[in-house]
Amino acid sequence: MKAVLVPVFLVLTLIAAAVPLSAHHQWPVSRARLVTVKGVVKDFNWVNPHPMITLQVQADNGQMEQWLIGGPALNRMEASGWTRTTVKPGDVITGTGYQFADGQKIIRLEHVVLADGKTINVYGR
Repeated sequence: MKAVLVPVFLVLTLIAAAVPLSAHHQWPVSRARLVTVKGVVKDFNWVNPHPMITLQVQADNGQMEQWLIGGPALNRMEASGWTRTTVKPGDVITGTGYQFADGQKIIRLEHVVLADGKTINVYGR
């Protein structure tokens, strides 16, 4: 009986470990439409698992909003030409991506138009 329980326990342990790993890689975004925000870079946090740009955006009502726009892991962004100095505080950029489905001002970034007008992707497309 004990010989059967060990493989069952091992399989259940592996499944339990895999579920959070796969869940981490799913951004809770709405893929119904792309969202574009333009603003001033407040911060560029170049860290794994997701580099994040904090952007100050002027809303339609004139109020300032803070948006977070994030990309994939550093190695994927580097493969698309990104570095820790691609954007700097004070740069005016335009970010396009998919917003969190719950309405948070967080975007899973697809591409950015930099201050110099150059478009740079995050997924090599």
